[in-house]
Amino acid sequence: MADVKPEEIAAHPPMDQLQGFEYCIDSNPSWGEAAVLGFQHYVLSLGTAVMIPTLLVPLMGGTDDDKARVVQTLLFVTGINTLIQTLFGTRLPTVIGGSYAFVVPIISIIRDSSLTRITDDHERFLQTMRAIQGALIVSSSIQIILGYSQLWGIFSRFFSPLGMVPVVSLVGFGLFDRGFPVVGRCVEIGVPMIILFVAASQYLKHVYIRRLPVLERFSLLITITIIWIYAHLLTVGGAYRHRPDRTQFHCRTDRANLISSSPWIKIPYPLQWGAPTFDAGHSFGMMAAVFVSLVESTGGFKAAARLASATPPPAHVLSRGIGWQGIGILLDGLFGTATGSTVSVENVGLLGSTRVGSRRVIQISAGFMIFFSILGKFGALFASIPFSIFAAVYCVLFGIVAAVGLSFLQFTNMNSMRNLFIVGVSIFLGLSIPEYFFRYAAGAQHGPAHTRAQWFNDYINTIFTSPPTVALMVAILLDNTLDYKNTGHDRGMPWWARFRTFNGDTRNEEFYTLPFNLNRFFPPS
Repeated sequence: MADVKPEEIAAHPPMDQLQGFEYCIDSNPSWGEAAVLGFQHYVLSLGTAVMIPTLLVPLMGGTDDDKARVVQTLLFVTGINTLIQTLFGTRLPTVIGGSYAFVVPIISIIRDSSLTRITDDHERFLQTMRAIQGALIVSSSIQIILGYSQLWGIFSRFFSPLGMVPVVSLVGFGLFDRGFPVVGRCVEIGVPMIILFVAASQYLKHVYIRRLPVLERFSLLITITIIWIYAHLLTVGGAYRHRPDRTQFHCRTDRANLISSSPWIKIPYPLQWGAPTFDAGHSFGMMAAVFVSLVESTGGFKAAARLASATPPPAHVLSRGIGWQGIGILLDGLFGTATGSTVSVENVGLLGSTRVGSRRVIQISAGFMIFFSILGKFGALFASIPFSIFAAVYCVLFGIVAAVGLSFLQFTNMNSMRNLFIVGVSIFLGLSIPEYFFRYAAGAQHGPAHTRAQWFNDYINTIFTSPPTVALMVAILLDNTLDYKNTGHDRGMPWWARFRTFNGDTRNEEFYTLPFNLNRFFPPS
């Protein structure tokens, strides 16, 4: 038997950029194709935009009308923040949408005794919203300061490909509870959606119509439409007429009450709920969610860069993006979205599913968000898609983002026991610690941190319920303290170092230069 040459064994050398993408960050499909792809990203963003207000508004004392207005406002601000981020932030094709990281401190505000004693539900809703707004406005300063001062970029010098593997992968894996557990609430809709979406986007991706891979490119839009119609037929056919209310809520297409509650035309505006109120305890607790959002967005930006076939964002660009995201959270507080902002993980995953990482497509989707949030009835129609359909799509898209995180392993030495230890422990604790906090809260109705200082409780309970944040703390600590001398090559630092500075790689200028020649006034530092 002939000897195998070493170069034949290493058949897949490490690559800076993912291959096989039809359009990368700065190449664009035709305007017609880009419009349909942008609309597809808009439809996908509706899942989070509806789920968060559906969870929080009833607890605040709000009605279906209030929920519809909050959904409109969240979509409107999401569109604005996405445009800002793609134009002046990292310039990566990322949707900046609502974040679940803010749920813990927001529920703490909702349960504040000064608000729960208000007997009138509508007044309680308004006062709670104003308290949330005040906390968001104050806490947004964390990202604004860390971003524009370049402190987050300076801190990123402790990052390495090895340390980023747990963070980016848990940005996807850490959302497992929003996948099949939600699909299981209506399996007759969710399971067919998973099967159809995988079949269309993967097995039938080579089906071309007029030289366009229609099923691969538009599989999400096509399959959601098919399953949505199927779910509506089940609804009007009486399949859920005698089922429990919980099943009807998750399966029926007419239970969201958004269409009847939404106005035909309404433009969200700052301070529409009244003047924000400020409380130090609320603001300190919210700062933990802002930090978690920062970590999750850092992982989201790293994943989006690979799925847009771009180089990793340099430290200066990463800080710039975090600064603009802080401005986005400030806008959340001014407009009253009932939550803060972060990179939308599902939209990042869709870049990989469609193999289109074009910045223009995301900017067009932002236009759809703003347009349909103003035309309330039309936006509410699309927002009536059952949550189980979105959860089925998440099972695929979150998995893609997680796999992108694992792809950073190609730049490291995984024959090193040190590296195996760091990756394994970081991923395991990143999943295990938040799961402990979730289970404790489900049983005791409060988190493990339960002292008289509510702001401290919110800080601890928020940070340690975020898998990427726990993974970042563990991975960065271990990677920079455990046998770190003379291990730079094993950690992947020779590859990583040239992307730390803006001028370290000639491609950075192509991907991350500001538009309108603004780099003259804001040069890379």
